[in-house]
Amino acid sequence: MSSVHQVIPWKGHVNYAASKGGVMLMMKSLAQEVAEKRIRVNAIAPGAIKTPINRAAWDTPEAESKLLRLIPYGRIGEPADVAEVAIWLASDQSDYVTGTTRVVDGGMTLCPAFPEGG
Repeated sequence: MSSVHQVIPWKGHVNYAASKGGVMLMMKSLAQEVAEKRIRVNAIAPGAIKTPINRAAWDTPEAESKLLRLIPYGRIGEPADVAEVAIWLASDQSDYVTGTTRVVDGGMTLCPAFPEGG
């Protein structure tokens, strides 16, 4: 599991962003190593998802409004949004998909507000 912060810098959270960048390159390197055996290796990079780890970012109307400015799709993701991608990646429907990250973020990686620190 990665995060949108494998590609979006996050002022004040260099340790988190660097670790997610490392997840991305670990996944790509592993995918190269095992592709000839038809083993698929992929990552999922969620954006803002309503989970307990980031409750403070969405549990008040003010916090939610601030977060939604970063999400062009206009809603905060649900765990089911990520689960559907995980199910697809684990299925035969994704047979020819390897070495990539599926971003589940409502367009968050497109948002121009992140240069301001999010």
